[in-house]
Amino acid sequence: MLSVVAGSLAAAGEQSGSTAGEVTLPQYRALVVLAQHGTRRPADLATALTVSASTATRMCDRLVSRGLVVRTRTGDDRREVALALSPAGRTLVDEVTRLRRAEMHRLLVMLPATERTAVRDALRRFADAAGEVGETDWAVAPVPAEGGAR
Repeated sequence: MLSVVAGSLAAAGEQSGSTAGEVTLPQYRALVVLAQHGTRRPADLATALTVSASTATRMCDRLVSRGLVVRTRTGDDRREVALALSPAGRTLVDEVTRLRRAEMHRLLVMLPATERTAVRDALRRFADAAGEVGETDWAVAPVPAEGGAR
């Protein structure tokens, strides 16, 4: 399954001419968490990714520099920031999802019809067990304007 996601990520970069191909799988996972749950504090993102706060910060620094994540200050404390997908980040997640679904469909139709349903159901159960939120359940959070505070 990781190879399908990795291939979809690379294909999204090739098709769009974007830097999508330069996004690592852990960075892409951060984008998916933001797509699923909306704006997050860096510490909350680190927890969701099961990485240290410093690792999440470095990861987000790279995503901010690529224009895929927007970092904004919250409240009066200049140290408090929130992370959200930029419009480009949302587009990337949507495109990779579309390509991944197409590839999974291509693979599933190669199976005999009698096996297809069982495999599809098993994949859904696997995703549920992993705690993966379905794309239709993703938060439809407003996307901040480009150029938020850093």
